[in-house]
Amino acid sequence: MASLTADLQARGLVYQTSDPALDAQLDSGSITAYVGFDPSADSLHAGNLLQLCMLRRLQLGGNRPIVVAGGGTGRIGDPGGKSTERPLLTREQLQANLAGIRPQLERFLDFSPSMGNSQALMVDNSTWLDDLSMIDFLRDVGKHFTVNQMVAKDSVRTRFERAEQGISFTEFAYMLIQAYDYLHLFDTYGCRLQMGGSDQWGNIVTGVELIRRARSETAFALTTPLVTKADGTKFGKSEQGAVFLDAAKTSPYAFYQFFFRSEDAVVASYLRMFTFLPLDEIAALEEATLARPQDRAAQRALARALTTLVHGEDETMRAERAAAALYSEDIALLDEATLLMVVADAPATKLSRSVLDGDGLDVVAALADCGLSPSRGAARTAVAQGGAYVNNRRVPSEGGSITAGDLVAGHYVVLRRGRRELHLIEFA
Repeated sequence: MASLTADLQARGLVYQTSDPALDAQLDSGSITAYVGFDPSADSLHAGNLLQLCMLRRLQLGGNRPIVVAGGGTGRIGDPGGKSTERPLLTREQLQANLAGIRPQLERFLDFSPSMGNSQALMVDNSTWLDDLSMIDFLRDVGKHFTVNQMVAKDSVRTRFERAEQGISFTEFAYMLIQAYDYLHLFDTYGCRLQMGGSDQWGNIVTGVELIRRARSETAFALTTPLVTKADGTKFGKSEQGAVFLDAAKTSPYAFYQFFFRSEDAVVASYLRMFTFLPLDEIAALEEATLARPQDRAAQRALARALTTLVHGEDETMRAERAAAALYSEDIALLDEATLLMVVADAPATKLSRSVLDGDGLDVVAALADCGLSPSRGAARTAVAQGGAYVNNRRVPSEGGSITAGDLVAGHYVVLRRGRRELHLIEFA
């Protein structure tokens, strides 16, 4: 069985480390490590998944993970990766966000005392930052760093280069506050490792340096690569925006579909980084993608593994059933909530239920009136050629009508023209 560090390397999860001595610490299961999360919303999102998975891997290896929720630093904002100032949140907003995040963390980490020395912790840095005086901070932290060092950091320098934007003193001081977090965790919990994305390297090594100067001790930094889509754009967003871990913000079905739609070029790397599947199984899925890309076996394995991790097995099975129903006659069996989730991206029209009276609504008229066909003539051609469907049931070539018996969940009909052009009609 591969060591933890060998597994991390094989999965492409290590971008930089501050000291090669870290490997032995990780493999011995004796290190306490932390990752900070910015509670700018009441839910984490797909962009946080990599660090959550890193903490989980470390805990499974016997190490102790700490989640630092930035209740204090969240009131300032990290300039890293940002071209403009972040909006400042109130204390009440931050506390509400922290309450929403805790249950999501529990899907990844074990916070129970039965874990002993590897029990996960969640701490809020406002508990120590709120009482920190400016004089103490300048004396105990600021004296260890020159402005020259701070300006040289990428996160600061890039803002300096944009003369029209600049950077406030508040954000300029952020890296020292994060360094103080690391020092506090070192003193309180014996924490010797901070992890984060590669864009956090400057902030993290500032904390390593503070511990060296203030305590004459060795601490470590580890960063992961930035995850992108195949076209190089930022990972973690769909066409509708951020993909959240909260089911009320991003449904389990939409979450599943986001990963199922991963491009062939990146799906194997996503499997290595985000899932806990054995590497030989991932290699087999990678080969299957090259040989039979139309099967999307790797994408299905990725979506299944992550949806189960975030939402549980029952929701994963429901998402898979819904996905299978989208282009099958089983769509007529879906409940209202699942149906609306499945066709959320399709255009919709609302009609009076009375149009179903008598002989019902002519399919040709429905196809044309909702815009699936440019004209009734084109709609008749689609029907005659077998390319029109009501609830994924092919309309006979001679035509037909939509009646009350076709309603799904008592109110809806899904029209389809061709393979993938859908339209939802609601009869109210």
